[in-house]
Amino acid sequence: MKKALIAAAAGALVVAGCASMKEMDAKYDAEVVQWMKRDFHARGIATMDRLDQDEVQRVCTQYDNKPPEAMAKQIEAGEMKKIKLPSDGKYMGDWKAGQKIAQRGRGMTWRDKPGSTNGGSCYNCHQLSTAELSFGTIGPSLNQFGKKRGYTVANQKYVYEKIYDSKAFTACSNMPRLGLSGTLTEQQIKDVTAYLMDPNSPVNK
Repeated sequence: MKKALIAAAAGALVVAGCASMKEMDAKYDAEVVQWMKRDFHARGIATMDRLDQDEVQRVCTQYDNKPPEAMAKQIEAGEMKKIKLPSDGKYMGDWKAGQKIAQRGRGMTWRDKPGSTNGGSCYNCHQLSTAELSFGTIGPSLNQFGKKRGYTVANQKYVYEKIYDSKAFTACSNMPRLGLSGTLTEQQIKDVTAYLMDPNSPVNK
């Protein structure tokens, strides 16, 4: 009996501790948002709405990027519906233009003018070719991507969709939703797709 009471008391403490931690996390999250809204000021094209999370981002934050499986699948299905495929039915553009986009990190800062051309900053997270001197490792290496996967139309479509909205494939992916956010245009996404999938691209040499 005594052991049972001790076990029950210990269990209650654990539950109370978890609840307390959740309350503290919620409190700290709210404080962080307050600090950002206090210290971040709209300037140029960088407006305050950048601090607002959409529902998908909110869920990923809430679950520390590990939502329940059913919820993750629901997110992915919803994001897939948001992808707009190329109007001409072609997924590939000019790989040389795509290379420049992948290596360009500028865009969407308060110094940039509305409507200015953005870069993709792909090199910040991925290795793209063996010739690169510097690259990030947050994402997997994409070196020889097309050569390894195959130069099929299905794979071209996959790459286009992944660039457009990576959360359609992995609910809480760290990769930006470059098409959905308007960071890259349809043509730019086609060009980056070609950079990864064209057999003549340095990526596949």
